[in-house]
Amino acid sequence: MGYADYIRALLKPLRVYALAGGFEDMETETLGGALDEVDLALTLSEREMLPLTAESYGLENLLSLLTLRPAADTTGRMQTALSALLRIGNDSFTAAALNDTLCGCGLNAQVRETEQAGVVEVSFPGVAGEPDDLDALCAVIEDILPCHLQINYVFTYITWQRLESLFANWSELESGAASWSALERMV
Repeated sequence: MGYADYIRALLKPLRVYALAGGFEDMETETLGGALDEVDLALTLSEREMLPLTAESYGLENLLSLLTLRPAADTTGRMQTALSALLRIGNDSFTAAALNDTLCGCGLNAQVRETEQAGVVEVSFPGVAGEPDDLDALCAVIEDILPCHLQINYVFTYITWQRLESLFANWSELESGAASWSALERMV
């Protein structure tokens, strides 16, 4: 139901206006159409002003405030990443809060405090070896983590024990014709 119908429903009990045809009906249609356009503009503005619902110009305006774009490939993931970045505050520098922010930004990375003061380790769970876009990931991670921390990146490679469990002997391993880098990634 548009605003023209809403206006008609409001005016009908008064029995003063000719609501079916005539000048009053055209006036009601014009006013209703203008109110429909205002409603559409307000709905669009409301959607674009919130990070979790922004889809076009609101999302781009929020992204323009950041030095780096979050590592997200869809609009939904970008909205989640922006929300994660925007909730960083003065008390957001615990390991749990940093991991939440990295996860919210779409990064498959995990921060762990070390025994050494001012040093953290960043690993990439479920990723064997170095991630393909390591330089871009490191740039985003280093932009999120506090600048006074030393970041040690930790990568997971196959162990001899795991290699022995996958292949019965060396000839089976060699017959697979896998390169060394392919073997390293068999985590």
